[in-house]
Parts: sequence; C-alpha cells; structure tokens
Amino acid sequence: MTISENLFENLRLELRRGCLTLAVLAQLRQEFYGYTLRKALAERGLEIDESTLYPLLRRLEAQGLLLSEWREEDKRNKRFYRLSKDGEQIFDQLLEEWTAINAAIQAILDRDASQNEAEQVASSRAAGEAGESTTITAQ
Repeated sequence: MTISENLFENLRLELRRGCLTLAVLAQLRQEFYGYTLRKALAERGLEIDESTLYPLLRRLEAQGLLLSEWREEDKRNKRFYRLSKDGEQIFDQLLEEWTAINAAIQAILDRDASQNEAEQVASSRAAGEAGESTTITAQ
C-alpha cells in the first residue's frame, strides 16, 4: 500500500468511526439485537463488521447511552439493545451537530462548485472575445 493509499485509509476509517456511532444510535431508537442491527444498517448502505459493532455496542452501553437485555428468541439467547433516556438526549445533540457540519461542508462544496462554474464561464467568455477580436482584426 502506498503512502497516499495508507493515508486515505486512515482518514476514511476516522471519518467512518464517528458516522458509525451516529448511525448505530439512530438505528437503536428501535430495539435490535446485534445481527438484526447489522442487517438493518447494511440494508441502508452502511456495512459494519461484527468486530466493530459489538465493541461499539459495549462502549455505548458502558457510557450509559444504551440499555440491553438478554432474552430468548427462537430458542437462542439474544442481547437486545435500545437507546437509554440519556442516549436519546445525546443522539439528538449529535444529530444536530452532524446536520450543522454536513450543511457547512455542503455550503463549502456548493460555493467551490459555483466559483469553478463562474471561472469556466469567465474563461469561456474571454476565449470568445479573444476570438471575436481576432476575427475583427483579420478583416
């Protein structure tokens, strides 16, 4: 792996880590057990490995953001997770923060796209005017 590939991968994982936390909290507004949580996230385009999900669930529970309960379902014991009251409050705050960050990034990207478009139009006009003056001069 090249240095730039390695750098990209590290930055991608850093970006993804925060997004996964928000996505898991969002999904756990309803009760899920681990496997069905993974499936629900994947169906919405967010794949997550078990080796990432279960430590994240344990950490969020230890932070008081999740409640869990062991229950038997289909003759198997499964641990079901859902947001705690504190988790609901933190989720709302994180969602508000994420929405603001996302809007700011989109505004930056939109501004840059508008500037690039304006520069292309100006360049195109300048090229057209240069062509007209050449035509006029040539007559």
